[in-house]
Amino acid sequence: MTRPTLGLFALLLALGTLSAAGQPPQDKQRDPQSSYEPRSAPGAGQKFLQLFVGDWDVAKTFFPRTGEPARQSGTCRQAMIHDGRFLQSDFVFKTGDGTSTGMGLLGFEASTGKFTSVWTDSRATRMSFRQGKDKFDGKEIVLYSQSLGDGVREARQSRTVSRLEDDGRKIVHRQYAISPDGSERLMMELVLTRKDAKPAAGR
Repeated sequence: MTRPTLGLFALLLALGTLSAAGQPPQDKQRDPQSSYEPRSAPGAGQKFLQLFVGDWDVAKTFFPRTGEPARQSGTCRQAMIHDGRFLQSDFVFKTGDGTSTGMGLLGFEASTGKFTSVWTDSRATRMSFRQGKDKFDGKEIVLYSQSLGDGVREARQSRTVSRLEDDGRKIVHRQYAISPDGSERLMMELVLTRKDAKPAAGR
């Protein structure tokens, strides 16, 4: 190889090195948004939510301050979405004049160990937000009502507890109203019974 050829080869090699050094890593090239909003993978909470997946019969009981409890029946289909990151729950309830529907999204952030949920339904235009205060204990999901308003407290404070029972064949959601003095009363209960009578995968 002659000296001019060697010089040209060295120049090309140097330019290639500089070009490579000035480029972001491959993952950032594929996903430039990750530099602002880093990706996060499913964690222990998503593994727990996977046990909620399936088709369920639903028994809903609302406990008013006075009078007899009001009961409704319905169905629910639950599935993990966005590559196993969130649980989507689609409810249909029978009512006196037809049906009502509701949809919930429940997620878990591994960095904080907390769950967050969003609920919408056909009864109102208001969206309901809930989030955990303590890290997930591996046994139950505890959420508290939240408000997105600046300095505005949620008008109706509540705590919701969700547990798997009967070896994964039942899910029990209980919502408690929290009074200004901190006392609680059971306001609503949802009992989901797995339609195929089989435990969720992994149980």
